[in-house]
Amino acid sequence: MGTFGVDANGEVTSGMNHEGESTKAAPRDGTPRSSEEVGESRRSKGGVCSEATSVRPTSNGRSRKDEAKPFCISRWEVWEAYLKVKSNQGAAGLDAQTIEEFERDLKKNLYRIWNRMSSGSYFPPPVLTVKIPKANGGERTLGIPTVSDRVAQMVVKNRLEAVVDPLFLPASYGYRPKKSALDAVGQARQMCWDYDWVCDLDIKGFFDNLDHDLMMRAVKKHAKDRWIELYIERWLKAPAQDEEGHLRKRERGTPQGGVISPLLANLFLHYAFDLWMRRSWFHLRTTSSSIAEQSGKRTWCVPR
Repeated sequence: MGTFGVDANGEVTSGMNHEGESTKAAPRDGTPRSSEEVGESRRSKGGVCSEATSVRPTSNGRSRKDEAKPFCISRWEVWEAYLKVKSNQGAAGLDAQTIEEFERDLKKNLYRIWNRMSSGSYFPPPVLTVKIPKANGGERTLGIPTVSDRVAQMVVKNRLEAVVDPLFLPASYGYRPKKSALDAVGQARQMCWDYDWVCDLDIKGFFDNLDHDLMMRAVKKHAKDRWIELYIERWLKAPAQDEEGHLRKRERGTPQGGVISPLLANLFLHYAFDLWMRRSWFHLRTTSSSIAEQSGKRTWCVPR
């Protein structure tokens, strides 16, 4: 299997001619984009990367042709995102395409993702929703993005996570890099010697009811690139389609099963709960800690 990258001239190493491939992608409902949205897709926070048309490599490893794209996303970022998606495996989305099928035309598929994301013309397809049984009874609804969309989400997740993860509380463990469930157990074990009381909270239907406006306020506070805001907003608004083909517009929530969803959940709860607890229960500020086993669940310990 070959790699997806650039050669000495800054061109994609697939050996395929992509000059005739359109960078345009119509929205999910097929309607034209507004002039405002088109305008946003043509610029990032710092403007167009470059007006140059040369494909020779630059000092930062990106060709001038790449830098002429509205949004500065490297092909290497897309490749690394694909590797993570592949290692996580996962079921097929609405298009029924598996990871193995995606890899049959890997370079073209990755090029298409990079081309559209860096052009501002990437629109996520509907998310396939399936119901799975809960251990304690009832059902949980999972949203399964397509393989291509999981790669695109991973590109954004990698960028945003590097900025916001250092802000989260040290004793928060859910869906965080270099932290595991066993680490959370170790933290809880240590707290047992220091605290007499435990406050265990589970937010019912958290992923299904996350407020989009508040979520985007938090994203805009920390996102360094306009395209991060643009694509996260599109993912939040992407409709859901069940196994019977019924399409449902989503006005709140984020799919439990999406690549970007756990990070968004942690960011939301950081402001809506963790920091609020520290402000409201100021007398516990220096002596209490929280253990987040998973997004939507918080455990606070009260000192002796």
